Amino acid sequence: MARGRRSASTSTDAPRVRIRDVAAAAGVSTATVSYVLNDTPGQTITGGTRARVRRAAAELGYIPHGVARTLRAGHSRIVLLNTGSLVAGNSLDSFVTGMSDELRNHDHVLLVTTTPGGIDPSVLAAVAPRAVLDLTKVATGTEEDDPISGITEGYHVGMPFHTFTQLRYLTERGHHRIAVVLPAAEAEGLGRTRLAHAERIAEELNLPPLEVVALDAATEDRGSTAAVRHLVEDTDVTAVAAFDDDVALAVLAAMRRIGYRAPTDLAVIGFDEGRHAALWEPPLTTVRINATVYGRRAARISLGLDAGPWTQPPSEVITRRTT
Repeated sequence: MARGRRSASTSTDAPRVRIRDVAAAAGVSTATVSYVLNDTPGQTITGGTRARVRRAAAELGYIPHGVARTLRAGHSRIVLLNTGSLVAGNSLDSFVTGMSDELRNHDHVLLVTTTPGGIDPSVLAAVAPRAVLDLTKVATGTEEDDPISGITEGYHVGMPFHTFTQLRYLTERGHHRIAVVLPAAEAEGLGRTRLAHAERIAEELNLPPLEVVALDAATEDRGSTAAVRHLVEDTDVTAVAAFDDDVALAVLAAMRRIGYRAPTDLAVIGFDEGRHAALWEPPLTTVRINATVYGRRAARISLGLDAGPWTQPPSEVITRRTT
């Protein structure tokens, strides 16, 4: 059968919704629609009008002309986040979710890359991002490398703050000989950074030198069992501050294999509360990081907006039965 020209009635190409359609549906001018959807500063537009414009745009399926807007602004409405080789976990997932949601509230989108060593220049050239954040530098660098965490209770709220939360909890429960247990795979990079934070905080808390243990958290390794046995039988360590919940669970599993229990023989606290922390027996005490708020702060700062003060604890200990 010969294929004729598709008629207008059978075409699946719907007419493009334009800004004037949104303006007509919302009962405002096209300028007002532009001001609302672009978050243009200095405009006295009521909250009700803003809501009406956004609702009309959503109902009509209005999509701003991104190419034209990029040409006018000199950049796109994309914020680029590089997570490098950071291990995916509860905090990272929550951070990305919070950042993405907040950017969406301001008509921007988040693009995540996982390039070790920094962002590829070709990506920057291709997307012309509004802002760029390399999370690996935030996690492993100094306070000067962290523009998003802010200050609360006189402390910079970066990774050292959460390490302080973990170690202070143990000292408040009478533990002074503490082992920091790291995954062997993280002996460099973030593991080394976390250990440096812990050693500095131990000095602030007037603790003796920390015992440092590296183990393979992914397998039932003989070396891991031997390391845990050594802590219980050959040292005066009474508590373990684990790199994360996976490491804490590996310690608890090794203790079970050799007949020891937490917290009677060794108290164990995790870090960055994971999905399985409460399912272990006994349930794992851990540090919960409010990473969703971090992500929202990162989004606002990326757009040049005030992140505001912390109104809830950046991190807190979830006490269960291993301590």
